[in-house]
Amino acid sequence: MIDFIKHHPWQIIEEGFNPENQEAAESIFSLGNGKMGHRANFEEYYTGKSMQGTYISGIYYPDKTVVGWWKNGYPEYFAKILNAPDWRGIKISIGKQKLDLFTCKISDFKRVLDMKHGYLQKTFIAEFPDGKKIAVESVRFLSIVQDELGVIKYAVTPLNFSGEIDVLTDIDADVKNKDANYGEKFWVEVEKNYLPYPYIITETKKTFFQLCNAINVVFETNGDAFEPSTFKSFEREKYIGQKYRINVVENQTTTIYKYAAITSSLNYTKENLVEPALTILENAENIGFDGLFDEHKNAWEQKWLESDIVIEDDVAAQQAIRFNIFQLNQTYSGKDERLNIGPKGFTGEKYGGVTYWDTEAYCVPFYLSTAEENVAKNLLKYRFKHLPKAIENAQKLGFKNGAALYPMVTINGEECHNEWEITFEEIHRNGAIAFAIFNYIRYSNDTEYLSKFGLEVLIAISRFWAQRVNFSEQKQKFVMLGVTGPNEYENNVNNNWYTLKMASWTLKYTIESLGFVKKNHSVDLKRIIEKTNFNEIDEVGQWEKIIDNMYFPFDEKRNVFLQQDGFLDKELILAENINPKEKPINQHWSWDRILRSCFIKQADVLQGMFFLEDEFDTETIKRHFDFYEPMTVHESSLSASVHSVLASKIGEEKKAYELYLRTARLDLDDYNNEVAEGLHITSMAGTWISFVYGFGGLRIKDGKISFAPFLPNNWKIITFNVLFRGVRLKVQVVKNEIAISNLSDVDAEVLVYDSDFIVHANDDIVIVRNF
Repeated sequence: MIDFIKHHPWQIIEEGFNPENQEAAESIFSLGNGKMGHRANFEEYYTGKSMQGTYISGIYYPDKTVVGWWKNGYPEYFAKILNAPDWRGIKISIGKQKLDLFTCKISDFKRVLDMKHGYLQKTFIAEFPDGKKIAVESVRFLSIVQDELGVIKYAVTPLNFSGEIDVLTDIDADVKNKDANYGEKFWVEVEKNYLPYPYIITETKKTFFQLCNAINVVFETNGDAFEPSTFKSFEREKYIGQKYRINVVENQTTTIYKYAAITSSLNYTKENLVEPALTILENAENIGFDGLFDEHKNAWEQKWLESDIVIEDDVAAQQAIRFNIFQLNQTYSGKDERLNIGPKGFTGEKYGGVTYWDTEAYCVPFYLSTAEENVAKNLLKYRFKHLPKAIENAQKLGFKNGAALYPMVTINGEECHNEWEITFEEIHRNGAIAFAIFNYIRYSNDTEYLSKFGLEVLIAISRFWAQRVNFSEQKQKFVMLGVTGPNEYENNVNNNWYTLKMASWTLKYTIESLGFVKKNHSVDLKRIIEKTNFNEIDEVGQWEKIIDNMYFPFDEKRNVFLQQDGFLDKELILAENINPKEKPINQHWSWDRILRSCFIKQADVLQGMFFLEDEFDTETIKRHFDFYEPMTVHESSLSASVHSVLASKIGEEKKAYELYLRTARLDLDDYNNEVAEGLHITSMAGTWISFVYGFGGLRIKDGKISFAPFLPNNWKIITFNVLFRGVRLKVQVVKNEIAISNLSDVDAEVLVYDSDFIVHANDDIVIVRNF
């Protein structure tokens, strides 16, 4: 764990510079705007340990799969979001002395991530070997209004001398990914020039995406712009820079404004990358830093009006939930249905920066409640557009008749995960994608999505499930062999309950959806039947047979569903009995030992009960929680949030709060000793779920939004905002009182502890509950 982050309700603060914390801080202080992002690497020279990272969403490289033993069906490559050209450099020298935060004497260092307004600020005093001192203040942001624009304001003040300072501003495209096979670099130079602004065009190998980075630098003293006395251009392959020499006066501040435009062939033709980049720079200079900063801050304030959560008198919890919301909002904007959410977002390279089932299971609920409908809808349309690839993926594994297996990991619809127990066995991801369709429609009432997009996906997934099970003569039931459930500390098991349950549920939901579309969208159904060659009588008949005869492992003695066949053959040990020095076990134990143990990485059976809560009474959920949670080590970032929601459901206040803090501060406190690799962005949506669905008790019941708040003893008042079918609601909870404000122009019908209430437009109600 780490402890260098100061508690503050709206800011992430680091005071004092310790190079040992730098890589962790680079992750924590990252910035993004939905289209691009970067780690909090320094603008200055830095020869200490660092993981450079600048990322453009949607631009990737298919790095060849490296395995010891190739198996039929393996993906040919592992997709990676690339470390992109770095435009941030503002490198200071005095004579031959470089401002290097690793080698210079640094004092009064402070780094602040302002979450309310979406910017990073850094201040420090540097002393050079010859005794000269300068004070530096930098502010940078990636505009969420003009999302191809990055801005830096860099102020330098000589404290004990007057003289000359050299300033090198550059674009460095000679970059590589830390996890690249054989140290390979993925960018080649296409073109560069200095006029009218310095720019460089680069292209990715194999995928041939092109990117234009262009910069404009403005110097200012006492509010007046000036031209430096001299400057010199530097260039080499995949690099362009300009060094300026400026005269400085003791205690007088010189400010450097650096504007960067980043355009890509995702959005422009390759022949037309430079012109829009130069236009962006011209507009930026005309508006100026203050104008750009103001519009950016105003846009962030609007985001917080829609998604903020307030926890009074618990600064650690308050800081954590806002950090999670901030990172989610700067990772995905929903403007482009070609883009999705990587587990690390724009904060690191691990997991390739590509899409997992985390999006459907965790992120969709967050965006449904905090953004306009199309934001979550675009996440679903991303999967719809990849349906042909999912069918192709299933065909590679021997499935037929339009069956679809969505990839465990993807950026373009193709599977690109290179571990066999994941690629071939962790097929439960199909269930999460089907459930997301149901969840989206249940929340939004956008039933047209089902007929236009959703039903095709459901049919293809159901075809997969129908072929993936087989009938066991011994059990006289349908079984599913050789799978891995959400608990990845079990591989190649038979009859994982969660996978069986989601398969059965998907078949049932697909049949219900067919009936709905037949009744309400018959023209669409005819189109779908023709497109998919669907045989309703035969296929639905087989699905119904599977639903009625699915096997679910169950222990009569404990009255619980078993995670998989043979689970009770394990030695059942509580996680609290593991030697603390051996935690996390995935960093200390052999894989053999982990697989033989009973320990659970993340919610498995309980994941199913979280999704399908309506099928289980509270007593059943509690019984399963009490059996499985004590054996759970929560070594997946996705684990604690699900358990926190269920703990709230069954009234386990202490456990709900403990697990909430674990998920909320997972990265800020670095519970798993891995934050240097990047943040856990998709699990941050789980943090939001643990709060709003757990403590806020949000559910959708009979087409109405429902609240059943459960307030931890540590908290006196909580407030959260949700958007439901065009109505913005603000909910405040105290111990026995719930106030709901309708911030919209239409009335809202809500359920509170299962009682109906009307909250009139632009009005509020207060409900007192007598316990």
